[in-house]
Amino acid sequence: MAQRLLVVDDEESIVTLIKFNLEQAGYKVDTAMDGSEAFSKAQNQEFDLIVLDLMIPEMDGLEVCRQIRQEKINTPILMVTAKDEEFDKVLGLELGADDYMTKPFSPRELVARVRAILRRVENRSNNSSYGNQGSKEEIKIGHLLIYPENYQALVNKEPLELTPKEFELLLYLAVNKERVLTRDQLLNAVWNYEFVGDTRIVDVHISHLREKIEPNTKKPVYIKTVRGLGYKLEEPSSL
Repeated sequence: MAQRLLVVDDEESIVTLIKFNLEQAGYKVDTAMDGSEAFSKAQNQEFDLIVLDLMIPEMDGLEVCRQIRQEKINTPILMVTAKDEEFDKVLGLELGADDYMTKPFSPRELVARVRAILRRVENRSNNSSYGNQGSKEEIKIGHLLIYPENYQALVNKEPLELTPKEFELLLYLAVNKERVLTRDQLLNAVWNYEFVGDTRIVDVHISHLREKIEPNTKKPVYIKTVRGLGYKLEEPSSL
């Protein structure tokens, strides 16, 4: 069955071009011309990926992304921005976008990026990116329980509300328990591409994870900072 994509842009010519090329690549494509329509469709229909322009009427792309994630909709989002638009890539990814690209771009480049994201999602589902950890096995570290197959994590038996990237980061740290991982290693493993040396996105997500799993964020017992190197997840010595 063809994978379903939602393309969101307020320029009809761009929507037509993107839709044509994605359909030629074998995808089934729906469209939206503004943020409200995009959010409504994301709520009421299932898509495998959303191509979301930043500057759209009614509700901009960042707000659409924010609301989609607040609704616990985990559909991958490819954020699209014009070259001369100010866009904080860290903010966009922090809000839940999976990737971004700038206009102008070639249709071939867009199709390649879409395929890459969907391939990552498939690999993620198969748990192939995280070593030999069996996808049906739980990972237990202190009072933290992680279920890779279900994309769920609990601490003290309470479910954690994690974004897709927060979960992937936590899972990668857990599978590599006690190993020191540099920020660049985490970028490549979880975001799957170089971030031009901008490792703030890792620090932001580590901070969010600590807020959700640590008894005291000022004295973390799970995710430790290794000064000058990176981070590691370890078995707590005391809780």
